[in-house]
Parts: sequence; structure tokens; C-alpha cells
Amino acid sequence: MRIGTRGSDLALTQSRHVRGLLGGTDADIPLEVITTTGDRFLDVSLQRIGGKGVFTKELEEALLAGRVDLAVHSLKDLPTENPPGLLVAALLVREDPRDALVAARGLGLAALPSGSRVGTSSLRRRSQLLARRPDLTVEDLRGNVPTRLKRVEEGRYDAVVIAAAGLRRLGLADRITELIDEEIMLPAPGQGVLAIQTRADDEATIAAVRRLHDEAASAEATAERAFLAGLGGGCLVPVGARGRVMGDRLRLDGVVGHPTGRPVVRDAAVGAASDAAEIGRALAATVLAHGAREILAEVRSDEVFP
Repeated sequence: MRIGTRGSDLALTQSRHVRGLLGGTDADIPLEVITTTGDRFLDVSLQRIGGKGVFTKELEEALLAGRVDLAVHSLKDLPTENPPGLLVAALLVREDPRDALVAARGLGLAALPSGSRVGTSSLRRRSQLLARRPDLTVEDLRGNVPTRLKRVEEGRYDAVVIAAAGLRRLGLADRITELIDEEIMLPAPGQGVLAIQTRADDEATIAAVRRLHDEAASAEATAERAFLAGLGGGCLVPVGARGRVMGDRLRLDGVVGHPTGRPVVRDAAVGAASDAAEIGRALAATVLAHGAREILAEVRSDEVFP
């Protein structure tokens, strides 16, 4: 069994975690590092690279070609539709899905001085930051987690916003200045969830990884990704979503924001957890009717989808 993975510290840590859960070692479950489009062009904004699957396409091609038997993805990077011949065989127990602020001098979001430079490559984070703090200067910042943290240490940025899950998995939770409340910033759909993708006809690998599947994470992610798909998909659009399983019920909060911070359309829906996909689709229809359609049309007019 061979695992396909990106080469960043975080991706390798996540893939080794999956290998450990499968009871394997480097000898019997080797990792094959695959460079994705998003990894090759670190000096270009994600919006300029454009398209879906900038961090996943090459991994999926390796799976289809038989070079690897499974690929480990951060679910938030994975397009909402699988290519023919592939499937997501398991979603792991969810790590904290919130976004984290890492700021100089230990300042929280409310305490950052006006004009502070905040780095993020995400339109979703940019839109929600500016909705709360329009006086901040939000600038594009690419690179792996250690690189982004170093930019704060060097004084090139006053703060950066990074997924809390990634910091925790790398043992860097002590660097978190503030876990941003979801009333302020909803995470990306699927944030904090690891996905294991396999070939659809590889019954042995599917059976091996299926025991790692977590139903609560699956229900939450299903609602969030159905919401994203209902809005037209794409991991680069300024869309946030957070599903929460509460017994046999599920609440889904969703937001579509303009990259300038205004306008913002946010709403919620509640239903049976077994109807997660329908909850997501219904919430997408609601926000589209309340102004999200116009926001997304403007954002996508500047995107390039190959």
C-alpha cells in the first residue's frame, strides 16, 4: 500500500498519522511525495493560479495511474466532485475547525492596531476579517505553515491567520494568539477533516481505510460541501461553512462574503443529520436568493478555471 502526499511539513505529518492509524511503517506503507500546482507556484496568488484542485489534481492523477493506492488530503482542498474512478473512502475524526490568529506581541484580533498587516492567501478569511475589522491591511501570503509563522517573527506581517488544525497537528498550538470565534469567522467547508481518497474499484484499500471513517465528521462535512457545491463549488471562493452534529440533528451555518468585507450574506439551517446534503443545498439556495449570487459572480469574473 502506497500513500500519495504533498511534500509540506503539514502534509507529511498528516500522511504519517494516517499510516500510523493503519498500523503501518515506512517499510510496508511508504509515502510518495507528489508536487501539486499549488506547491509549484508559491510566489503567485491562488486566485491567479485559478481553477479547482490546485492542491489535489496531481495526487488524483497518481491514484488513477496506479502510482499510489491512497491519497491523504485536507478535505477543504478537495473539490466537491470526485474524478471518475475515484472516491473518498474515509473521513477522519475532525480536529478543531476554527481559524487561528498568530500575532506579534500576543495581540488578539480586537487589539490589533489600525492598519496592521495581516497575511492570508484565502479570500474567505480576507472577507470575514475585513467585515469585522475594515481598518486592517489584509495582504496575500502564500507558503507553508512554518514560512507564514516566520513572516510574523521577521516583522513583515503583524499577524497571520492559519487553520488551527494545522498548527495543532504540527505541535505548534502554543503559537496561537487567538482562536477566532465562529461568530466572526466561519471556517472553510471541511476544514479540520482529513480525507482518504482511493480508486473506486480498489476493494482491499477501501476496506483497510474504511474503519477509520467517522460518521459525525462525515455528516458535518457532507452538509458543508453540499452548501459549497450548491454555490458552484471551488475552494478559492469566499465561502465559509460550519456544520455541527447535535445528537440526531445538524445545524449548518454558512457565509458568502465579498473580498472587500462588504457585502456579507450569512444564514443557518437545521435538520436531521441524516439529511446533511439536503440541508447544505437548501442553505445554498437561501443565501443565493439573498445576495450571494451577485457576490460570487463578481468574484468569479476575475478567476480563471482551466
